[in-house]
Amino acid sequence: MHDAQNPRELALLVLDEIYERGAYANLALNKALRGNGLSSLDRKLCTELVYGTVKTTGTLDWYLCRVINRPFRKMAPRLRTILRMGAYQILYLERIPDSAAVNECANLARYYVNENSVKLVNGVLRQLSRTKATWQFPQKEEDATLRLALTYYHPEWLVRRWKFRFGLPEAEAMCAYDNAVPSLCLRVNTLFISRKTLLERLQADGCEVEPSKWSPDGIVCRHLPSLETLMKEWGRFLYIQDESSMLDADVLAPKPGDLVLDFCAAPGGKTTHLAQKMENKGKIIAMDIHDHRLTLIEENATRLGITNIRALLHDGTKPLPGFENRADAVLVDAPCSGLGVLNRRAEARWTKKERTLSQFPPLQKKILAQAAACVKHGGRLLYSTCTLERDENSRVRTAFLESHPEFRSKAFLHPVTGERVEELQILPWRDGIDGFYLALFEKVE
Repeated sequence: MHDAQNPRELALLVLDEIYERGAYANLALNKALRGNGLSSLDRKLCTELVYGTVKTTGTLDWYLCRVINRPFRKMAPRLRTILRMGAYQILYLERIPDSAAVNECANLARYYVNENSVKLVNGVLRQLSRTKATWQFPQKEEDATLRLALTYYHPEWLVRRWKFRFGLPEAEAMCAYDNAVPSLCLRVNTLFISRKTLLERLQADGCEVEPSKWSPDGIVCRHLPSLETLMKEWGRFLYIQDESSMLDADVLAPKPGDLVLDFCAAPGGKTTHLAQKMENKGKIIAMDIHDHRLTLIEENATRLGITNIRALLHDGTKPLPGFENRADAVLVDAPCSGLGVLNRRAEARWTKKERTLSQFPPLQKKILAQAAACVKHGGRLLYSTCTLERDENSRVRTAFLESHPEFRSKAFLHPVTGERVEELQILPWRDGIDGFYLALFEKVE
């Protein structure tokens, strides 16, 4: 991939990794750009082509199906990718002449598909260029869901779900949130520096930063130097983490000397935040089902100067011998559908399928049940997800309380309003941060 000669060629190879091999867009792109000799401008174009094409995939396919006289889905995967990348430039990149987009895509087809495909690419993209202004998304009232899906680049099934749950204006607002550039947020490593001091030092370095209103340890960044520069100078004093994810440690609020269990810990963002709350005293058992992800926990703890974390390979759906009724505080940040954080991963809106959503609640309930067995009398159990789905959130909470009479719901303070709540659903279009859910329990018997 490093041998790609121009930004479009490199973008095509990255898109292949995403579409055909299920790679994460940010990881695949960063890997491709690392060590590649492209200029700064070419790197920017490559990045725009990858993220833009992936984000608008469904809408690009809608346009292409109107100018192709054969089933688009049955075309060779790489040919589809070339057409999508060309369509993205024609429809959304005004600074690039349509003729240039067509010619470059034809060259890619010649090299990466076959000579016969060149005529097809030329014909389809030129037809799209000529007719793009004439195509209108469906305007009938009964087509409102499809119109939103095409306008905001989301799968129709997901827009339909949000419309049913929240209403059409809210569904539109959620889609708009997903398309906005996500804020970069930092969590201050309070073991070594205060938020006030780090804010002052970052501002003195020319960074535009402000304190988070959601977490006392958070900083919201409006303008920064490169992440590489930031981490090189301030790496030990911060962890890159969105505001929603900081809420777990604030709500669970472990104390110095506690025994804390984190059942789904990797890569360690919430685990290390818990350690900060504990002033690096006591013990945290940080578990994950994948051995290679435990390394991420250990690396993050080491970078942040944290010594009270023990990484443990463990399947959270199984009993944890030796910890029954012992833990002061337990965190289950459960595997979930992730529908509250689609703005963080360009490809996620297209890789998730409605039929797979039902797999999460049974898994979440199993992990919660095993975690509950480890909580001591008077101890706390926090359940969280990064989704908006009631089946994974409030209904899991209700089912847990019904099946575990030894627990009761424990109220906590809303991080912004200060009101006492027993569960908290963060809605991105209303709250301005990623979708998240928290429910706190206390063991009373």
